[in-house]
Amino acid sequence: MLEFIIVPFTNVLVYIYSLLGENFGLAIIVFTILIRLVTYPFNAQQIRSAKAMQEMQNDPKWKAIQEKYKGPQNREKLAQEQMKLYQEMGVNPLGACLPTLLQLPLLFAMYWTIMRALAATPLQLLNFARGISLPNAAEMIPLNAQFLWMDLGQPERLNIPGIPFGIPVLAILVMVTSYFQSKMMTPTSSSNDQGAQMGRMMNVYMPLLMAYISYIYAAGLALYFVTSNILSILQYALMRARPAAAAASPPGNTK
Repeated sequence: MLEFIIVPFTNVLVYIYSLLGENFGLAIIVFTILIRLVTYPFNAQQIRSAKAMQEMQNDPKWKAIQEKYKGPQNREKLAQEQMKLYQEMGVNPLGACLPTLLQLPLLFAMYWTIMRALAATPLQLLNFARGISLPNAAEMIPLNAQFLWMDLGQPERLNIPGIPFGIPVLAILVMVTSYFQSKMMTPTSSSNDQGAQMGRMMNVYMPLLMAYISYIYAAGLALYFVTSNILSILQYALMRARPAAAAASPPGNTK
């Protein structure tokens, strides 16, 4: 179903791999940066929506509405007033969710791109070769899956002498970066309403889910997660710093 995305993704990833001295780890990192650049408008919209939601949670009007209509008997009226405030402040409550849903196909396509590029069996190699249009593809097959201490085609574990088990470093990094990303994108709220509770639960469950996926699947996918999360955190920090920098600039300075 995602073949129309996977085939060009695979060609671009393998082309980057050929340019970077056949280093598949660096190819995934560079390819992730390219994906983030292409999806920048969606990511920027998500960040702006999350920021607007955070500002609304701290708005005195919203706090007054919560105080006025607190209690389960006023839940419907609270929801109505909340929608009115959304419209008044120009906040789209789905603005932070829709970009994520739109990027889900990219996530699945990225997984299958990595798995196809790191084909191991003869049948997988045949399917991989059929989808590659690069002139020198035959010379690069099979691709070199080694990056640092890991095999990017296998779940990542760091084996340290004296420790009887492998440490899933990438899965831990995915969990930590996913938590910070979720924390930054979730509106801060001191209330205990259903929406706030659900947001706090998602801040815990989503990083754990992403870490579990990184723990059981190929390390190449976990490397993609870590890189994407770090880029998202940096983008959010830069977008938050811009208004502060603009406010700090002296009046009349147009240069």
